[in-house]
Amino acid sequence: MDPRTENSPYLGFIYTSFQERATFISHGNTARHAKEYGDSKLAQICGTIASDEKRHETAYTKIVEKLFEIDPDATVLALADMMRKKITMPAHLMYDGRDDNLFDHFSSVAQRLGVYTAKDYADMLEFLVGRWKVEDITGLSSEGRKAQDYVCGLPQRIRRLALGRAKKPQYVSFSWIFDKQVKL
Repeated sequence: MDPRTENSPYLGFIYTSFQERATFISHGNTARHAKEYGDSKLAQICGTIASDEKRHETAYTKIVEKLFEIDPDATVLALADMMRKKITMPAHLMYDGRDDNLFDHFSSVAQRLGVYTAKDYADMLEFLVGRWKVEDITGLSSEGRKAQDYVCGLPQRIRRLALGRAKKPQYVSFSWIFDKQVKL
């Protein structure tokens, strides 16, 4: 898997901050769904995974926070670079031997069910930008200020794009649930 961090610690720590928060959110949401549908054991398992992901997130976000303190210009440029590349989760490599678009289909179902949504992505970016106090950074180069404006405005842009993506429901079968048709 290539997270497109180009062997840069700045990009790597930014990527992992997002990836760990995203998995915390998705496992937490899955735990809530499992509990709602009466599967307390699955809820407990997913809740345990979510707590573990939260601990990872805390560690990586603290590292990036420190990078912003010691090298704000390079860090904000790296953050903007990662956002332009779009953070891709490791699951984008999932393949069942048949469906070349399996991750896209899986993501559509996760979006529809509220497991992990575009709103979650926008909220996550907004949370991290706030946590890292990106909006308050001063003394940036002109490129750094452009990157700062870009990342600070991105959550609203993501929300607007998500609203415009409502489409007619499609169905696709998933091999791991015995080819059952599932609404995307």
